[in-house]
Amino acid sequence: MVSKTANTATSEQLPTEEELLAMPESDYMNPAQRAFFRNRLKELEQEILNNAGATTENLRETQFVPDPADRATIEEEHALELRTRDRERKLLKKVQQAIVSIDSGEYGWCEETGEPIGIARLLARPTATLSLEAQERREMRQKLYGD
Repeated sequence: MVSKTANTATSEQLPTEEELLAMPESDYMNPAQRAFFRNRLKELEQEILNNAGATTENLRETQFVPDPADRATIEEEHALELRTRDRERKLLKKVQQAIVSIDSGEYGWCEETGEPIGIARLLARPTATLSLEAQERREMRQKLYGD
C-alpha cells in the first residue's frame, strides 16, 4: 500500500471544494484539507512566479517608438504591469507563509482568537490568517484609529 502525503498527492486524490464544504466541522484541518490547501497555494505560488518571469521578458523587449504618444502609452503599460507585479510579490510572501503554516500545523486557525478561520473563507482567500470576525474588528480599528 502506498501512503499519500501532501507532497505526492495528485489533484485526483485531493477533495473537491464541494467535498471540503461538506465535511463535518469536527474534521476541520484534517490531512485531506491541508493537502488541498497546500496544493492550491503551491499552484498560486507557481502562477505568480511565472507571471514575474513573463514581466521580466516583456520589459526586456523594449521597443524604440518615435511617436511620443505611443511611447507614453508603452511606458504607462509597463508602469501598470510593474504595480501589478509588486502586489503579486506581496501576495507571494503571504502564500509562502501560508505554506509554512500548513507544514507547522497552524494553518486555518485565527492568529488573534485561535478559532477556526473556516473552509469557506479559506477557499475564498487561502492566505487568510484571521477569522472573518477578527478581520472585521481589525478593519474597524484601522478605520477608527488609523493604522
